[in-house]
Amino acid sequence: MELYLQFGYGMMEHCRHLIEAWGGGTAVLSPRDLNADQLLRLSTGLTDLPGGQVLLDPQFYVPHSDHERLCEHEYWPDNYSTNAFWQGPELAKLIGCLAELNESLATAAFILPGMLAISINDDWLETQRAVLEEAAATGGSKPRYATIALGADAAKDQSQVALLLERSEKWDAAGYYLVCEHPNGQYLVDDPNWLANVLDLAAGFRLRGAKVIIGYCNHQMLAAACAKTDAICSGTWMNVRSFPPDKFRQAFEEETRQRATWYYCPQALSEYKIPYLDIAHRMRLLNRMEPMGRFRNEYSAPLFSGPQPSAVGFTEQSAFRHYLHCLRIQCEEASAASFDDAVTAHEASLNAAEALLATLSAAGIRGQTRDFTDIVDVNRAALVVLTSTRAPLLRRKWATL
Repeated sequence: MELYLQFGYGMMEHCRHLIEAWGGGTAVLSPRDLNADQLLRLSTGLTDLPGGQVLLDPQFYVPHSDHERLCEHEYWPDNYSTNAFWQGPELAKLIGCLAELNESLATAAFILPGMLAISINDDWLETQRAVLEEAAATGGSKPRYATIALGADAAKDQSQVALLLERSEKWDAAGYYLVCEHPNGQYLVDDPNWLANVLDLAAGFRLRGAKVIIGYCNHQMLAAACAKTDAICSGTWMNVRSFPPDKFRQAFEEETRQRATWYYCPQALSEYKIPYLDIAHRMRLLNRMEPMGRFRNEYSAPLFSGPQPSAVGFTEQSAFRHYLHCLRIQCEEASAASFDDAVTAHEASLNAAEALLATLSAAGIRGQTRDFTDIVDVNRAALVVLTSTRAPLLRRKWATL
């Protein structure tokens, strides 16, 4: 499984730096955060790097959006009419404009527009079919990926997910770009049904031979490797590590105003504010939180150089790059030669994290809203469900997917 960079506010230099440092990588560009000139400039800069690729998320989740930067793009409709849009020339115009934009940006594939499904019903399913049909008629050589954007209630409903899988069997899509709203605005989701359904969707699409990219992820979605997901996407701020639909409306408050800096401890699957690293330093546990082996990196190294961590000036930039560096390695290591190996590897990471978290918590070192302690069992439960429903087919087809 790969890590793609989910573009968000202030990420231009992060994308350039990391893709160059990694010797390749893919960034999913955001029209909400980039105007037309910036899209072209950034895509050119990234695709000129060795191994650099871009995709474009059209972000048509809320067609009535009044977000100024998003609506100024040429492909965005001037007047959106719910009933007429998906059956007339406006849809053809949208697909045609996006196809041209993807060509100009040299994207690796064409991510098609898709509305947010508050409920997976006949009307929403018909819009999905209409988009795919219009894209096929438009032609072009790029693989076409259908956007599946689900509200939290839809993603939690097993019957709605089953309906989606049933009705999409004949869709002409080379891949799926899956984005799911987190329940109750949570960063780490504590509902095992939500996670089990997301994994089931990913596995169902993959078993058809389609590519699956899950957007707006954090490290909880490392479990997606067990569904043979091709890539998860993540970025800097929380609103590109989860999917808040409100960010595509004008009134959304940018979370960049919250300036706390977090350190990601990959072996604990948790993030900590720097004062808690000071506690770890005092309690002689800081070495247990230090990245080891491949996870060692220049971004977080000063935190473990000897002085009190809060004294070394660990910056937001370093925190973001450390997080994405570690998550990329975790994605690589989550990939496995078989379904059972993937499940065993994820279970081992959960067990190791649980043991370390117990030690840290007993010493007063906690990750607050980003602590994985209560999420370990959520991921375990989702793996049990995936194994019970998809294991035979995934075992049989794993090597060919």
